[in-house]
Amino acid sequence: MIDRAHQLLGTPYKWGGTSTEQGFDCSSFLVYLFKTEANIQLPRTTAAMHRSTAATIKRTALKPGDAVFFKGNGQGRVSHVGLYIGEGKFIHSPRTGKNVRIDSLSNTYWSKNYTTAKRFHTAG
Repeated sequence: MIDRAHQLLGTPYKWGGTSTEQGFDCSSFLVYLFKTEANIQLPRTTAAMHRSTAATIKRTALKPGDAVFFKGNGQGRVSHVGLYIGEGKFIHSPRTGKNVRIDSLSNTYWSKNYTTAKRFHTAG
């Protein structure tokens, strides 16, 4: 899944987009990866993923493939999700006008807005 995510670096952000041709929003990027690479159907929206019964993971216990969640809409609610890829980094589709990219969890913005992580896959 991580290899495929890397192949999609540079794919444009598209709100509501669900394919490599259209582009992806943050949640559809994870939905696509989990469905095509692990045959796991995730909830479609960031909020629904965050509310899911999947195991909640502490930041210190992150493993590649975990979904990492962030607030940042000014209302304190979870509004963004990315895929943890290891070494303190995650890959995500950030926002309109941007492309799928890798960022660091230690970046001031992401560190401040990090909320939690979920494990939708079998760790290992």
